[in-house]
Amino acid sequence: MRIGIGYDVHRLIAGRPLILGGVDIPYDRGLDGHSDADVLIHAIMDAVLGALCLGDIGKHFPDSDSAYLGISSLKLLERVNGLISNHGYAVSNLDTVIIAEEPKLAPYIQQMQTNISSVLGMAKDDVSIKATTTEKLGFCGQGEGIAAQAIVLIARGQV
Repeated sequence: MRIGIGYDVHRLIAGRPLILGGVDIPYDRGLDGHSDADVLIHAIMDAVLGALCLGDIGKHFPDSDSAYLGISSLKLLERVNGLISNHGYAVSNLDTVIIAEEPKLAPYIQQMQTNISSVLGMAKDDVSIKATTTEKLGFCGQGEGIAAQAIVLIARGQV
């Protein structure tokens, strides 16, 4: 068994969709980034890559490569899932937290769980997604950006 941790943050800007966990969330701003800037999926990918000792998402999907411009992070997660399988592992469970003052994310969490569990080939009940605020403190609390943290447990073979 191996464990990995991931963290990602992107700033909020006008004119971009807000995508979290592969869900398009109605909001007046979205996350700035080369791909769809889905901080939740990015944190998950970094956690998995860390558990596999394979570096981070910047190494595998550099923002200097136009192939990743605007790409869905769920597609990138599919590629990371291939690395998990190629190394003889499977995800046992995943625990995440999204840090955002707004919008309220509770109505979207089940769809995020469905999206992520489907890509990783695991039970939806093994994907934990929580959302919290920072009580108006820091860049997330001031509405300047959204962050996410993830921790993953992987095990050899099928789980």
